[in-house]
Amino acid sequence: MGELPLGLAEAARLIAAKQLSPVELAECALTRAEARNPELHAFIRLTPDLALSQARAAEARQMSGALKGPLDGIPIGHKDIFETAGIPTTGHSRILADHVPAKDAAVVRAWAEAGAVTIGKTATHEFAWGGPSFDLPWPPARNPWDTTRFTGGSSTGAGAAVAAGLVLGATGSDTGGSIRGPAGLCGLAGIKPTYGLCSRSGVLPLAHSLDTTGPIAWTVEDCALLLQAMAGHDPEDPSSADRPVPDLISGLGGGVRGLRIGLIRHFHESDLVASPAVRAGVDHMAAVLRAEGAILSEVTLPPLLDFHAAGWLILMSEAHAVHEPWLRTRFHDYGEILRERLALATLVSAADYLQAQRQRRRLCQQVAAAMEGVDLLLTAAQPTEALPIDRVSKFASLESPGLTIPFNLTGQPALAVCTGFGEGGLPVGAQLIGRPFEDATVLRAGHAFERATAWRARRAA
Repeated sequence: MGELPLGLAEAARLIAAKQLSPVELAECALTRAEARNPELHAFIRLTPDLALSQARAAEARQMSGALKGPLDGIPIGHKDIFETAGIPTTGHSRILADHVPAKDAAVVRAWAEAGAVTIGKTATHEFAWGGPSFDLPWPPARNPWDTTRFTGGSSTGAGAAVAAGLVLGATGSDTGGSIRGPAGLCGLAGIKPTYGLCSRSGVLPLAHSLDTTGPIAWTVEDCALLLQAMAGHDPEDPSSADRPVPDLISGLGGGVRGLRIGLIRHFHESDLVASPAVRAGVDHMAAVLRAEGAILSEVTLPPLLDFHAAGWLILMSEAHAVHEPWLRTRFHDYGEILRERLALATLVSAADYLQAQRQRRRLCQQVAAAMEGVDLLLTAAQPTEALPIDRVSKFASLESPGLTIPFNLTGQPALAVCTGFGEGGLPVGAQLIGRPFEDATVLRAGHAFERATAWRARRAA
């Protein structure tokens, strides 16, 4: 069946040196995906004709010395809420089972223009919120480290596909943690960029004031290469930031000496008590960054429950606004989990929503004040190792506070990285958070941690 290179950056270097054929790489990825997908359910559909066509074009550029850049010839997947011209985009829902878009989402187009090779459309939770569900046309994705386990938030197929080595990167979306969740539970790197850095045009919406698009990959360096190609102003997205695209690559190896990092210990030690392995992973990351020259201190933010209450009221209200027409006409076509979550959202009043937005402003001000003395924040990415997939409650996201949604509320860049392994050999992770539009600093610190540790050499069997 063959093996893909360990990461995207490694493959890009081999392609640039003409030591790796984009066509052979695509064929390997497709063969692996066809063999593993019946077990992992990482893809809703594979796109072999498109992949091989794109790979042949990349190989022609390779042979003529005209490669477009580091993504040229790289096999990737697109979460099935990202519209793809001529290829069904379903949102993992029977409601859109026959939806075939006329054009690509902006970030799909951006990666294609950079030469990326689309292997297929990856599984998600229904409309990026209702899952893991077993009553939809396609089953939920499984965790490659243990296929009885959950893969995290709604970018589930992306996490499974990258962790299993079926692709070298994938698009994800993050409204309450759906990039960082799969990254944390599948032992990957995944970044929720600054709100507005990447376009959402052509992406099925969930909550307009929280939705963010970003990449999932094996390493932080891989994420930086993918994000560089995604970032940029898009006049078709009203939330898109009209500012120059930052350079996320050139300073990546600059290290962390002198960086001030605030450890939000109370998030994962008292507000939501994380597993021993998760807590040990955060401490390990803090110790490594300190040894690399960073200056660590403890930072106190408002309680996690304050972020949780505001975040989920906003998400539920905005999701209900998106789905209200279908709720009136196709209520029973939703899967049970999303149907009941959206039904619960009908009980949220306009006053509740406005109060949550006011609370959001206060929380943003408090986080900004806490960051006046630090460059980055550090806390856990997920509270435990991956749970058995059949033990995830339909209201799991509402039952206890999440570690990721605070930074959807604030719009800050937040990067999840693997910090080790816990019970049953399952991955655990931490997240680094920066100031808005300082995504490059977040990536630089995450890359420094990965270079100083050996976790990237360990793959799922």
